[in-house]
Amino acid sequence: MDAFLDLIRVLRQRGVRFVVMGVAGTNYYAQAARVIFTTQDYDLFLPPDPDNLLSTWNACEAAGLSLWTESEPLDIPRDRWLAEQIVKRRALIRATDRRGFDVDLSLVMAGFDFETVWGERRVFIADGVDIPVARLRHIVESKAAAGRDKDRLFLATHAEALRDLLGREEPPSQ
Repeated sequence: MDAFLDLIRVLRQRGVRFVVMGVAGTNYYAQAARVIFTTQDYDLFLPPDPDNLLSTWNACEAAGLSLWTESEPLDIPRDRWLAEQIVKRRALIRATDRRGFDVDLSLVMAGFDFETVWGERRVFIADGVDIPVARLRHIVESKAAAGRDKDRLFLATHAEALRDLLGREEPPSQ
């Protein structure tokens, strides 16, 4: 969690727009209910904006993380042209310390566009750091829409806990 908070601090200092999604995002809602879901990585949802993506990459590198696409390091130079190509393809980039701390930088959240999720985000505070997190209902609906085996298993395994958490979730502020 410390490495994640360190990364969030750097992203926030650099004005990067993102929301935490996936199981890591679900855990912010679950902490209040004393339920924690296991995940092997963190997922950030980013807008399809090359300049924001460049700022994200720079922040990750400043936090000591290397950037990968699939099984290869992200090309250098990491310039606007490369960011435009990644945005065009909606390619997933992984920031990693290569010791088990991994953050997926995603331009896709199944069933949602970034501005909708950003507009309804909820901000949690941990160690004085504001952490923008996608609404729990967006996370759950996105996992259902993605249709991946691991998402179906997560939703089925934790259906009761998720229903309880969804019942507690605050409505988006207007």
